[in-house]
Amino acid sequence: MSVLHTEVRGHVGIMTLNRPEKHNAMDAEMFVRMAETWTAWSLDSNVRCAVVTGAGNKAFSVGGDLGTLIPVLTGARPPQNDYETLLLESHPKVRDTAMLRAYFPKPVVAAINGFCVAGGTEFIQGTDIRVCTENATFGLPEVKRAIVPAGGSLTRLSRQIPFAKAMELILTGNPMSAAEALQYGLVNYVTTQDNLLYKALEIANEISANGPLAVAAAKKAVIQSSGLTYENAYVLEDEAWDEVASTEDAKEGPIAFLEKRPAVYVGR
Repeated sequence: MSVLHTEVRGHVGIMTLNRPEKHNAMDAEMFVRMAETWTAWSLDSNVRCAVVTGAGNKAFSVGGDLGTLIPVLTGARPPQNDYETLLLESHPKVRDTAMLRAYFPKPVVAAINGFCVAGGTEFIQGTDIRVCTENATFGLPEVKRAIVPAGGSLTRLSRQIPFAKAMELILTGNPMSAAEALQYGLVNYVTTQDNLLYKALEIANEISANGPLAVAAAKKAVIQSSGLTYENAYVLEDEAWDEVASTEDAKEGPIAFLEKRPAVYVGR
């Protein structure tokens, strides 16, 4: 059984971390397969949005497998299979692609069930919209194991939630509840386990019905303008407009509105 399950429904790619017996801990094979999938979906025009979740109802992911992945990355033991060798040889490229530290051009919706800690919390920071269950738990316990959360948290977390709360999570290693994650803006919605994937797919399908070039350009401008002055950020905003305004889809959208019919977008 594959440690990563992927499928495409309509225009939505669905990625499921599939090691429920290990709380979906990420081993080298999962890292490599995740990186391959994100790369393939970035090039597939049929995929307009992605949903990522964890198998089972206990965990989204508890991060890197302390028994296999972490010892290889720290040099505590040599690689023992092809996936571990490939990960080491291409590190950090595979890590960055797998964990969405490398830019992914399409929206990603996270459906977070249960434990989402360590690399799980780091992974979701690379997603754009997040839905979690009422019992979801977030956290960065790496410092309790004398390592650092270097899958994106040291850069991204303080930009996504208030600085003081980000520092508390990073420096204490203590967990955060679903209610706190909603309060501090780490997630968009809290729902039940039964409704989780439905809600995530509802959002993804709504996004996928929009003009794909406009969606991609908007995401790119928001991500790339982060931290820039308004003056410099507006340049990227204008570039996004120029990139999209002359496309077939940009003509179709207003015409469909005037004709009171659903727009048909082709990504051109």
